[in-house]
Amino acid sequence: MFAIFESLGRQYKVAVGDVIRVDRINTPEGEAPVGTEVAFDQVLMCGAADQSVQIGNPLVKGFQVLGEVIEQGREKKGYAFKKKRRKGFKKKIGFRRAFSSVLIKEIKTA
Repeated sequence: MFAIFESLGRQYKVAVGDVIRVDRINTPEGEAPVGTEVAFDQVLMCGAADQSVQIGNPLVKGFQVLGEVIEQGREKKGYAFKKKRRKGFKKKIGFRRAFSSVLIKEIKTA
């Protein structure tokens, strides 16, 4: 069984047992500690190889993807470079995106 869900504007296709990297998951106290259970409610599509596929309009009602945070971290440094020709303007900005690794444990159906 697989599901496609949306988290913070990005879509992910997952199956049970997959490990994915999503944008950092936070709790009211700060970043979610390792071992925290998370639920993704915005399921766009769900199906299995031997069954029919359910497509949401825009969401599939009653479906949920459950996972567990297994790692918090930051990715390798990326760079954004801006330049305006003939003006002497150059700007280089570095950034590191924060992520949470999530192990998909279950896809709940309605």
